[in-house]
Amino acid sequence: MKLRALAVGLLLLAGSAWAADVDGKWTGSLSTPGGDFPQTYTFKADGATLTGTFDLMGMAVKITDGKIDGNNFSFTLSLDFGGMPFTIMYKGTVTKGDMKLVGDFMGMPLEIALKKAT
Repeated sequence: MKLRALAVGLLLLAGSAWAADVDGKWTGSLSTPGGDFPQTYTFKADGATLTGTFDLMGMAVKITDGKIDGNNFSFTLSLDFGGMPFTIMYKGTVTKGDMKLVGDFMGMPLEIALKKAT
């Protein structure tokens, strides 16, 4: 019985070791027909919970509903432009130094590649 408990414990520790490091500042750009828009995110992982901010023209917008599952994660941004509120739901993957985000903005996908800032 002790051996089984030890094996389960080791598997749980190994699972968290396989999770990629999302903590820190990530930068990239979103390509649109109107040009490229710089993107800066700051993330903090706490177990399976993801928190952080998106830099919108110098204003920090908090991410909500952040979740982490290994190298996969998801979160939501709620924005308001001149009384026009909207929500973007993101899903992403992270590998060492690279992050891929896909956002859903009113049914349109937004694809963003980010690099870990140094």
